[in-house]
Parts: sequence; structure tokens; C-alpha cells
Amino acid sequence: MTTTHAVPVTVAVSRRADPARTDEMVAWIRAGTALAESFPGFLGAGFVRSAPGSPEWHVMYRFANQDTLRGWEDSPQRHWWLTSAQGIVEHTRVERRTGIEGWFDPPVDHVVETFAAGDAEPATPAAPPRWKQAVTIWLAFFPLSLTATLLTARFLADVPLAARTLLMTLCLTPLMTYLVLPRITRALQWWLHGQPAPWRR
Repeated sequence: MTTTHAVPVTVAVSRRADPARTDEMVAWIRAGTALAESFPGFLGAGFVRSAPGSPEWHVMYRFANQDTLRGWEDSPQRHWWLTSAQGIVEHTRVERRTGIEGWFDPPVDHVVETFAAGDAEPATPAAPPRWKQAVTIWLAFFPLSLTATLLTARFLADVPLAARTLLMTLCLTPLMTYLVLPRITRALQWWLHGQPAPWRR
């Protein structure tokens, strides 16, 4: 059985710092990312600024599951890194995303690449249009639903409709959540966010 311990976790942390200390803030965030990269389960990290000259920063990092995330968050390395910014950085908000949340968020490494390329104050990427999200969900759900309907009609024809539907939903929900939708979302990331197709780059 799949548990939340096997689901990737994205942590978004809002922080506030004096705009005059932007260089120190960037160096501090990059130092934390470098430390986190050495921990098992690390999947990526990035940071964005709310607006030019804003004191608000949003730092994101992702780990393979709750256990590997806890290994980083409870580590002495992270504790040292956090204490090194006392008097410079104020922590204002923490948000964790697992499961269905964050399916359509832009990849974190896009944020890192944008910042590293010299755009000193990138804007927070927008979520894709709802109609694109709906199309993506349909593309994932239709073949699963069709296959399940054909199989249950063939092998469980004598089972009452309500029981067949219950069995289908019990099987399809984890498949959609943990296997099919994450993969099709990654495959269509370029289309969801209006980027050139991979074969045209």
C-alpha cells in the first residue's frame, strides 16, 4: 500500500530580509541549497522574490518523502545554516505540499535557472490555465477509466454495479494520484506553461 511516506514533499518557506542585503540573502540561500543537495532524497530547490525591491523571498525545496525531508530538517547542518542568518532573515510562513497539491506548479529548477542566468529578481511563475489543467487530468483519467470499465465488464459482469464502481474507484484513485497524473504532468510541462515543445528547442 502506498503511504504518504512514499510521496514527494515540497516545502515553500516565506522569508523577509532587508532589500539592502540582497547579495547576502542570495548567498545564504545558495549555501543552504548546497548543504541540502548532499542529503538523501533531495530532488531540487529554488527561490523567487515577490517583486523588485521587495523584502519578501520565497524559498522552495523538495524531497522524495517525509522521512528524507525530516533527515534534512532535523540535521545539525540545517540548524547551523538557519542560525547563521539570525539578525538578517525573518521566517514568516511555511507550507508543505504533497499528493494532489502542486501537480501543476512549475518545476523548481526552472526558477533556479532563471535566477542563475542573471535575472536578479524573477517573478513568481503563474499556474497554467484551468482549461489546460482540465485537459491534462482528462488525458490521464480517460484511458484508465476505459480500461477499468472494460475489465470489470468482462471479469466482474455478475457483480452489482455499485460494488464494481467502488472497486474501480479504489483502484483508479491511487493510480491517478501516484503514477499516471504526475507522469503526464511532467511530460506536458512545456505545454502547460506555454514553452516551446522539446523537439523544437
